[in-house]
Amino acid sequence: MELSSQTDLLKRHLIQLKDIFEKNEPPESTKDKDFFLKVKDETMPVYELLEKWEETALKVVKERKANVHPQQITSTKENMELVLLHSYYVDARRKRYMELHNSILYVFDLLLGDIRP
Repeated sequence: MELSSQTDLLKRHLIQLKDIFEKNEPPESTKDKDFFLKVKDETMPVYELLEKWEETALKVVKERKANVHPQQITSTKENMELVLLHSYYVDARRKRYMELHNSILYVFDLLLGDIRP
């Protein structure tokens, strides 16, 4: 899958995660095994896509096909991993969550703006 498709898919996941964050109640216990397994099942494909996205994006950046700094790619991946967890466990303040969300979206859009004709 090419970078723009990966980025579009991650953007869709990001929007879904925000919905989950806004509609979910935190689990009664962070040690709830069933909840953990549900989260793991739902997030594993996103984590895998994120790994591939980082690899592809760093390659594109190193080839100077996009004006994004490699550190922005790495930070975006890390921020997306945080958002994945915060969305389900609702353990971040809304302001912090939205800062992460908007930062991720900014880099995705920056990247798409550079790689799309």
